[in-house]
Amino acid sequence: MKLCARQCVLAALTARVCDSIDPMGNHTFSRAGARWVSLGAFFAMTAVILGAFGAHGLKGIFNAQQMAWYNTAFEYHVIHASALIITGLLTLVAPTHARLLGWAAMGFLLGILVFSGSLYALAFTQIRILGAITPFGGVAFIVGWGLLTLAGWQLAQGSQSHD
Repeated sequence: MKLCARQCVLAALTARVCDSIDPMGNHTFSRAGARWVSLGAFFAMTAVILGAFGAHGLKGIFNAQQMAWYNTAFEYHVIHASALIITGLLTLVAPTHARLLGWAAMGFLLGILVFSGSLYALAFTQIRILGAITPFGGVAFIVGWGLLTLAGWQLAQGSQSHD
């Protein structure tokens, strides 16, 4: 079943996610993609806040190592907030892959919370054991990107659903 990309993008802008087209040509909508877009936007907003705080509020307070941890956390935070938004939008044009895309988004979300979260905490507390948690978030990012790659590959092959 083919989707009208323009109508689905317009639906996304009105916080609806195009789920499918019924036999009469009407779009049906779910909330999965809109939730990922919203969550990604929330994490992008928090990244901007934390980035501004880091740039203006932490200079002279953090040492070079703390700033390096903080900046790494911020970079991965903003990149993967964007990945959440992209994954949600991709759900608009590929609702048959919503489950696979949802797992990819979960990888990005978990990665933000664990990878970036542990580095932010490490920067503020300097409790080095927190650094042992960080790689688990990195694995979550890798899983997210791998699943997004798989979804993209399936879409390029023209498959309807592998959920």
